[in-house]
Amino acid sequence: MNAMMRRVVIGTAAVSMALSVAACGKAGDDKADGGSSAGSKSKTIGLLLPDSVTARYDKFDKPLFEAKVKELCADCDVQYANAAGDSGKQAQQVSTMITKGVKVIVISAQDAAAIKSSVQAAVDKGIKVVAYDRLAQGPVSAYVSFDNEKVGELQGQALLDALGAKAKPSANVVMINGDDADPNAAMFKAGAHKVLNGKVKIAYEQSGLWKDTVANQKMTAAITQLKAKNIAGVYAANDGMAGGIATALKGAGISGIPLTGQDAELAGIQRIIAGTQSSTVYKAFKPEADAAAQLAVNLVEGKAIDSLATTTLTSGSGDKVPSQLLTPVSVTKANVKDTVIADKLYSVSEICTAEFAKACAAAGIQ
Repeated sequence: MNAMMRRVVIGTAAVSMALSVAACGKAGDDKADGGSSAGSKSKTIGLLLPDSVTARYDKFDKPLFEAKVKELCADCDVQYANAAGDSGKQAQQVSTMITKGVKVIVISAQDAAAIKSSVQAAVDKGIKVVAYDRLAQGPVSAYVSFDNEKVGELQGQALLDALGAKAKPSANVVMINGDDADPNAAMFKAGAHKVLNGKVKIAYEQSGLWKDTVANQKMTAAITQLKAKNIAGVYAANDGMAGGIATALKGAGISGIPLTGQDAELAGIQRIIAGTQSSTVYKAFKPEADAAAQLAVNLVEGKAIDSLATTTLTSGSGDKVPSQLLTPVSVTKANVKDTVIADKLYSVSEICTAEFAKACAAAGIQ
């Protein structure tokens, strides 16, 4: 091989090696950006829900959200995690989603204030954050939920309606509110007070932390303090707590008094049919999950969300958040058929098990 030929071969090899090194460097850069081989083209959405105690999240919200995302965006991927009631665990889950290179995080915050730094960390990495059902603090891109003060108003009005002529300024009502770390709880509480104040006497008020066991303990304390015969009705912020309260009432020999709830959980609907709970609030899961999925997909694909989030709310951190608010519905024994059964949330057979068959027949649900 002559000198000229050797120089050509060596030069070609050098160029080839340089290209190989550049290609390896680019692959490494993609991984450093979030561990995703898709890099900036990723269409991964993180879904973070707050707890597994509230039946709706794993049973309804998760599968409905995943199905709608797949319908809207065939090549989108949903990564899911549940905080199991632990705000520290949820913060770690946000960090994991950042590492995975997701493009949007949809989060129902276990603690709206505690999650603020995690939201900021995600946004600093170019990730859009959608607050789901609960308005998280920090630079959130969008929020979807129900009109939560309206929820409280519906609960309060249902309690007054159930009390009927017994709704007097001297009538003792026990209020067991939700977790103070949840901004929704404050809105439910405000809405309920707006309706109840001056119409009844709030004789005992505590937080039940969204836990049936805690609500049971608080109700037991209220009964001890006020005496069973002096309690006219009970406001429970959700159905899970209403279950614990119903047990406490039964244990104290109290029956026939109004007890509110929320979320239209199956057990809550069954208690309404049986007469141990007077009402709940139905926040249709599918429209909420569908709305969140549409917002997430639009953000992943770089599309506008103005036509979806048509109002603005201010979070606890002072951030102005484009919001989409849906309309809740009060549910009593009179409209169970026209709401949760008509919407196929539950079938008659799911509600009217052997234990509730007689009560269902009496209510005209068969």
